[in-house]
Amino acid sequence: MKNCYKFFENIDCEFYPCHKGIEKGEFNCLFCFCPFYFASSCPGNPEYIGKIKDCTSCIFPHVPKNYDTIIRLIGEYDKK
Repeated sequence: MKNCYKFFENIDCEFYPCHKGIEKGEFNCLFCFCPFYFASSCPGNPEYIGKIKDCTSCIFPHVPKNYDTIIRLIGEYDKK
């Protein structure tokens, strides 16, 4: 499989699927814990309950095509 390092789906996880809106076979579990949870700026669409970041409705890290963007942003975040 080409680029298999970019995608992992764990359908046996007790929380699978943890977000609605992505079909089975298209849900990327690679970034199960979002690398942007503690970042002040986020490419996804989190909501805030006071100062608490709520990522319940965000699917950005679980969409396979976002892998390259995530890796690029992690690299930029690391340089700050």
